[in-house]
Amino acid sequence: MDQPLSGIAVLDLTLARAGPTCVRHLSDWGADVITIHAPGVSDEAAATRDGSDYQNLHRGKRLISLDLKSPRGHAVFLRLAAAADVVVENMRPGVKNRLGIAYEDLKGVNPRIVYGSISGFGQDGPYGDRACVDQIAQGMGGLMSITGEPGRGPMRAGIAVSDMTAGNLLALAIMMALFRRERTGMGGYVHTSLLESQMFMLDFQASRWLMNGEVAGQTGNDHPTIAPSSVYPTADGHINIAASWPAQWTAMCEAMVRPDWLADPRFHSSRDRVTNREALNAVMAEETRTRSSSHWVRLLETAGIPCGPIYSIDQAFADPQVQHLGVAAPVHHPRRGPTHMVASPLNISDADKTLRGAAPIRPDDTDSVLASVGYGEDEIADLRAMGVI
Repeated sequence: MDQPLSGIAVLDLTLARAGPTCVRHLSDWGADVITIHAPGVSDEAAATRDGSDYQNLHRGKRLISLDLKSPRGHAVFLRLAAAADVVVENMRPGVKNRLGIAYEDLKGVNPRIVYGSISGFGQDGPYGDRACVDQIAQGMGGLMSITGEPGRGPMRAGIAVSDMTAGNLLALAIMMALFRRERTGMGGYVHTSLLESQMFMLDFQASRWLMNGEVAGQTGNDHPTIAPSSVYPTADGHINIAASWPAQWTAMCEAMVRPDWLADPRFHSSRDRVTNREALNAVMAEETRTRSSSHWVRLLETAGIPCGPIYSIDQAFADPQVQHLGVAAPVHHPRRGPTHMVASPLNISDADKTLRGAAPIRPDDTDSVLASVGYGEDEIADLRAMGVI
């Protein structure tokens, strides 16, 4: 099937998580992704590449080896770039410049190239060349200061929010640049950083500061600006309930047969419920712990109140709606056999979401990729003998 990105050739210079997250979008939707790693693969590196994390991030790509630090390797890369549509990298900003593979180095050989970069703190500025990982960005971007319970100290989120968001946003920027190229015939340079992406994800918490001068703090499982919206105990676990709007508050009280909550002056208005959140949560918890989670979910769903159980990851994948959505996508792994990976969350009409295959662990595509840009067998053998590939 002709996929949305069929015919788009991508050179992938990414490592870790942010960059591969971006490239995974391109690969999942039909782009021909060629990942470039340095020559030589130890058994330990091969084992890492065969692990679940690497496989999920790098599925559906081709893998070649190329020494970008050598003059011959650099020349090979320029020839590959001349035939490519997209280059993606997440090195420190200075590294690509030292290697001579930055956008300014490539646009001369291919003016149509779209070059995407992810850095920790931006391509320049006082922190431009500093190293960064997801948790550093979570801390400096404000997320850890609003995650967790009050008084417990900063807390990281349970997933790599900064990495994942930077990768997702760079994929969007690349799509915009490709769309613009259709009009202008010219590529361009797009980039983001873990810090920018993390602060973008602060969303309403950031605007509270920028527009109102309010510095958000930790509120645990409580929504910071509305109530009731929290986690409540049940007879057999916990559930989330979010009766955010006045009509929902009324409907919830009626469904739970608690007219006294409606009459309680502490809970009269939305502002009152936020001000008296602790008391509200206490009386709600006293009620919800008398019945099972499934009882409350059925009751509140019927009343139109957003609610739901709190799952472990295995329970989440067992949920019938998750299974209906196909979040666990089947794929054949040459060594593991039939297995599953996390499917793309995107749904595009007349496009196939089937995963194209597992991630390669050794650079077995080197010869075929070089041949596709005009290298003959003798030249490839010579490059291999020199340790360039």
